[in-house]
Amino acid sequence: MTPDDLPVEEQEALVARWQKVCDEVKAASSSTKNTDKAVTLLAVSKTKPTAMIATLARAGQRDFGENYLQEALEKIAEIKQSEVGGAVVWHYIGHIQRNKTRDIAEHFDWVHTIEREIIAKRLQEQRPEHLPALNVLIQVNIDAEDSKSGCQPSELSELIAAIKPYDKLQLRGLMIIPAKEDSDAFTRTNQLFKDMQSQHPDLTQWDTLSMGMSGDMEEAIAAGSTMVRVGTAIFGSRD
Repeated sequence: MTPDDLPVEEQEALVARWQKVCDEVKAASSSTKNTDKAVTLLAVSKTKPTAMIATLARAGQRDFGENYLQEALEKIAEIKQSEVGGAVVWHYIGHIQRNKTRDIAEHFDWVHTIEREIIAKRLQEQRPEHLPALNVLIQVNIDAEDSKSGCQPSELSELIAAIKPYDKLQLRGLMIIPAKEDSDAFTRTNQLFKDMQSQHPDLTQWDTLSMGMSGDMEEAIAAGSTMVRVGTAIFGSRD
């Protein structure tokens, strides 16, 4: 599929779902006192065709999240050739393997899933000189689940200290994927975010909490999220 061949009725349905989510994010943001920042809607477009991304970009959506690197690179190349190419901000939200860091450093604007210094070091070394600093978030395993990626909360301050000197990376905050049964994970993460801000007062742009998805974005925003990652509610269920 090319960016321009989505049938008109599918475009209209997609934009309507996206607008509904935008309205819900705005309503949740206005009803909470836990953040004084606008909440960014990150449209998680993994497995969905480039035509859907182009449709939403034309409607005004700017931030798109991808989990699978090879699929993402193909989409990025295709979107760059379209009329919305300069308007899209690309976020990598998948697990990072060492041999994938060069492509991530060269093609993305944000990375949400740093959990080890070696990955940050490679991104620093491989970020092209002509590009602005890569915005990065540290993924925290807030529930200490064995099956989940992310650094432990106890390791976070040391990892922040290691990343701060990297001038091609802009450390912006934290990302979590909490266990469904963990009802206060968002609140604990917000407190951890504030604790790190106090421990590292020299952080120049510590402003982002990436937490909340289609099923729990209102709760996440109420707990202080500044960026929600929404896929299914916008794009529909995945194959």
